[in-house]
Amino acid sequence: MHAPSPMALLLIAIVVLVLFGRGKVSSLMGEVGKGITAFKKGVKEGAEDIDAAARGETKELEQVNTADDIERARAELAAERAKLEAERARIAADSTLRDVTPNDTNKL
Repeated sequence: MHAPSPMALLLIAIVVLVLFGRGKVSSLMGEVGKGITAFKKGVKEGAEDIDAAARGETKELEQVNTADDIERARAELAAERAKLEAERARIAADSTLRDVTPNDTNKL
């Protein structure tokens, strides 16, 4: 497949602007920029952590001191556990709905 022509790209841009409006597209691009910035920051911090570990240094981990932090962490774990249980139930239901058509390869 070849790349779309400049005229096609212009047409797509016009359709997007008409559908979403200038403000929505502008805010969406702002969010994309923030995401890219956060990604670059995460990559930089990850590289610093790897370098520190290679030198034998360790960063101090933040302590969870307040009861609110502990409760928030427990709530997040409970939500994750619920998601996993729902996924297990879905997989179990899918496995019971497997194909039950007879295998007629020996009749050919």
